Amino acid sequence: MSYHDDMTRTTISLPDALLKGLKVLAAERGTSMAALVREALEEKVGEARPRPKSIGIAASGHVDTARLAGEIHPEPRSWR
Repeated sequence: MSYHDDMTRTTISLPDALLKGLKVLAAERGTSMAALVREALEEKVGEARPRPKSIGIAASGHVDTARLAGEIHPEPRSWR
């Protein structure tokens, strides 16, 4: 996925040490700080997967649910 089609200028606040490291890395790679930030954000956003709304696991409040489930034997239903 490419995010370079429509770009908007934005401002971010960075700790001094991180900004210094970003400047050094940009100089070493011969690229801009903005390009490095975009690259890092694209990687991070690409890694993110939508979380499922529910996977069917929840706290029932019962501590013996597994034991009880093993003791319950429903009557088989006729398939006819």
